[in-house]
Amino acid sequence: MITFNSIVSKLVPVGLALGITLVSIPTFAKNELSRYSASRVMQANELAQNDDLTGAIKVLSDIDTTRQYDQAIIARMLGVFYWQNGQSSKAIEQINIAVESRLLDDGQRWSTEKMLADLLLSEQRYREALTHYQNLLSYSQVFSTVNKDESDKQLHQSTSDVKLRIAQSHYQLEDWPSSIKAVDNLHKYTRNPNVSTLSIKLGSQLQLSQWKSAIPTIEQIIELDTKEVKWWRQLVSLQLKLGREKQALSSLVLIEQQRLGLNDQERYLIAQLYAKRGMPEKAARQISTLDDAETDTKLLKQQASYWQQAKEWNKATQTWLKLAKVETEYYWNAAQIMLQEGQYERALNTLKNVDGRAEQVALAKTRAFYKLERLDDALYQAKRANNIEPSNQANNWIQYLTQLRQMR
Repeated sequence: MITFNSIVSKLVPVGLALGITLVSIPTFAKNELSRYSASRVMQANELAQNDDLTGAIKVLSDIDTTRQYDQAIIARMLGVFYWQNGQSSKAIEQINIAVESRLLDDGQRWSTEKMLADLLLSEQRYREALTHYQNLLSYSQVFSTVNKDESDKQLHQSTSDVKLRIAQSHYQLEDWPSSIKAVDNLHKYTRNPNVSTLSIKLGSQLQLSQWKSAIPTIEQIIELDTKEVKWWRQLVSLQLKLGREKQALSSLVLIEQQRLGLNDQERYLIAQLYAKRGMPEKAARQISTLDDAETDTKLLKQQASYWQQAKEWNKATQTWLKLAKVETEYYWNAAQIMLQEGQYERALNTLKNVDGRAEQVALAKTRAFYKLERLDDALYQAKRANNIEPSNQANNWIQYLTQLRQMR
């Protein structure tokens, strides 16, 4: 079965939605750019729109202003351009300046700090990112009242995204309890669990060995992503850990029925579970589907045993004979069934191929000859068995067959 870290490790980040519009010069109720800075910002913005990020960065970097508000806006724009230019470290540095200035209006501050948190997350600076995401939640209420242009739907989506990033950050920091709590908090808010968020919760539960709690989580995931076999495999693994073999068998059968692609190991597991539940015929049929079912001696032996337990005598005999071609000792098993089923001539021919078991073979032949009414041959084999290893069984045969001959 598979492990779970590989499922969750690539969740962060899905992509940075920085959400910055730089087409026009930003103006605000509390502050506005100086004419000098505004003209340079407009020039930089035009260069950026023409894919000249290097030129745009140079224009902004060359602005000489002592106005703190201008510096905050410039730092914010520089951060965006650096990020677009693939210079993440410089982007973080500049956007942090804009956030720390505390001169941006609430709406601008929220989107800027969100951008900073996302960048930190993308750089695997999870603890720093987490601090900023938590800040975002703490003043999201203020943001909603200040930004009248932000619809309730947009605000809800933004808050949901922050809550998701908090869960991801806790997961990456291996703070499993906090990760689970964050996902639950997100689900209460969105009322719409999805595979990604449930995967974070599941991964955390597995790390904490919370097998029972993990099962409802994986079942939710399967409802959303029924055709993905890895979730089913994870469910089977959990059920087996908890000793729920009946449920594990049901899950494996569902995978098989939906043709999601069972491997040989899983099909073999189904056979074992069928056998444990007293269904040897189904166990044998399942093993017969394995790639090496006709060549692997272990698999052939198991098939033959299961067919025999299921009282499928013909199939059991055929399988023992296949195995006997590789290991001659199994001619004995086939001969035993033949004797039981009254196939005495066939049993005698098969017994010729048995190596060892001299006394047992002689007694088996005694029985076969007796059933075929070949009393002389039967008596000969009984005496032979007694010579090899004296026994009550052989002696009883000798006495009985001798009496029968005398009566004739």
